[in-house]
Amino acid sequence: MKTGDLFQETYMAISANKARSALTILGIVIGIASVIAMISIGQGAQSSVESNIQSIGSNLIMVMPGFQRGAGTQISAGRGSAHTLTQEDADAISTEVSSVKAVAPDISSRYQITAKGTNTNTSVVGTVPDYANVRNVEIGSGNFVTSQNVQSVSKVAVIGPTTATDLFNEADPIGQTIKINKIEFKIIGVTKSKGGSGMTNQDDIIYIPLTTAQRFLAGETYVSTISVEAQDPQSMAAVQEQITNLLLTRHKISDPTLADFNVMNQSDIVAAASSVTNIFTILLSSIAGISLLVGGIGIMNMMLTNVTERTREIGLRKAIGGKSADINMQFLTESIMLTFIGGILGIIIGWLLGLGISMFAGITTTLSLSSIVLAFGVSAVIGVVFGYYPARRASKLNPIEALRYE
Repeated sequence: MKTGDLFQETYMAISANKARSALTILGIVIGIASVIAMISIGQGAQSSVESNIQSIGSNLIMVMPGFQRGAGTQISAGRGSAHTLTQEDADAISTEVSSVKAVAPDISSRYQITAKGTNTNTSVVGTVPDYANVRNVEIGSGNFVTSQNVQSVSKVAVIGPTTATDLFNEADPIGQTIKINKIEFKIIGVTKSKGGSGMTNQDDIIYIPLTTAQRFLAGETYVSTISVEAQDPQSMAAVQEQITNLLLTRHKISDPTLADFNVMNQSDIVAAASSVTNIFTILLSSIAGISLLVGGIGIMNMMLTNVTERTREIGLRKAIGGKSADINMQFLTESIMLTFIGGILGIIIGWLLGLGISMFAGITTTLSLSSIVLAFGVSAVIGVVFGYYPARRASKLNPIEALRYE
């Protein structure tokens, strides 16, 4: 059978029963669109998480405190909330660890903030000048915390743009006074927006000198986190190992498994977050993929019905010399054409769904070429797999029995 004749026969067969063909195509459209939309949501979530992690710093290594584990205990309780790290630990890392660009200890907690009749609850970070470089904090107006502020235990504050809006609306906050835990602080700067939401909103934050936070807010000399910036990505693993060995020695701990701290590499954090979002994407895609299976079954059902309805036509074709291979190819082409049309429409609708979710639901979505190729490839496979049996059945019909069929 010529290619032109094959496509002409396929078009005539599909258009002969437009309602049935449209409903069959709809099953594939729903399946493909669902898969693409779910993958775009998963990839968007992964991109958003990675972007948020990368925005907290470059070549970043974070040292977090934790209660020391006892013998036979598998869990280090109080990770991040214990008081096992000090300013002296940060100074030692700065002077004794090679390939370190900057070190920034900090102490953080949430407090109720008030200013001129307004109030908000946000995170307050007591830190040092190097924190701005280590954690990629850029100043939009004013200045960041200085060494003089730290040495003189100044009651000054640098606030994020979200905090500024919450407390002062559109007014210029520089020079204004806020109260943190009923203690007055003068605003000396506002940071540039970094983005984020909820508890991880890096724009809803207040920075004050480390010594001020320790004396007036915490009443302790410990630090919550020590952020370390390595010279380059290649030296991060070596710096992480040196920090671990140094702190084990300083804390007089011989067994690394009993450490009262945790050293986290930014790359490890990104990898862990990516692993979680990948699982999330696979789960969403698998659920949406069920609709593709249902669509494939719909195609097989339609093709089997076509074979039954066109039994006499098949018998006549074979009686006048039609080959089984041609009949097989004809029905298989019809099945593939149905999934091809459904795949194209599904890709378009899936793309529009992704845009709509991003625009109206505020969820970040990312449509990649790989997801489109995957969805289109799956639709092609469905056309072949679910169309093969009906096509094979049609090609094996006995022409005499087919001509007798009523």
